[in-house]
Amino acid sequence: MDCSFNMKPRWERRKDARPQELLAAALDLFVERGFASTRLEDVAKRAGVSKGTLYLYFTNKEELFKAVVRNSVVPAIDAAEEDIAGFSGHSAELLRRVVHGWWERMGQTNASGISKLVMAEAGNFPDLARFYQEEVIVRGSRAFARLLERAVERGEFRPVDINVMTQVLIAPVLMLMTWKHSIGPCAHDKLDPAAFIDSFLDMALNGLLPPAAPAPLLAP
Repeated sequence: MDCSFNMKPRWERRKDARPQELLAAALDLFVERGFASTRLEDVAKRAGVSKGTLYLYFTNKEELFKAVVRNSVVPAIDAAEEDIAGFSGHSAELLRRVVHGWWERMGQTNASGISKLVMAEAGNFPDLARFYQEEVIVRGSRAFARLLERAVERGEFRPVDINVMTQVLIAPVLMLMTWKHSIGPCAHDKLDPAAFIDSFLDMALNGLLPPAAPAPLLAP
């Protein structure tokens, strides 16, 4: 009979959980109110702790925001990089897998609102904009560029300008996340994100796939 018990005191288990609770509360408030209007005392209150407790883990609001991004956005990039590095099939299927995976891990969560926040407040908080550029935008763009380079090298996509096509592929997903946290809730015609992504990928792949080779002529 297994009589093992978790003997850790309740208060200690609660302490262990506090960083994640603070990050979850901060993510919700950043997305709801924006960076400038989010106060640390409100984050602490939503997480159910004192402001002093919050300072045990995060020295200021900027560090809290960076931790939120690293906890909720960067893992989606990690997963995309792993998919691209380990996939052995056709690049068209890889592109579908990466884009749908990004939406499932990021777009369907509240973290999808972070990109809108950065776009709206980058001018007032340039240090945070640079941080987001380095840890999210640059890494995400490089992942898509590697996917395209792989596809072209294997002859699965036609030759394209990698830098330009990278942004072409990212822009619709970015638009979808921004739409979700702006006019989407008020739109009369609801947009199905999965259907939108499928339509976008079908259109993109029809332009990226090399033309089919003509059938060989049969000798008379």
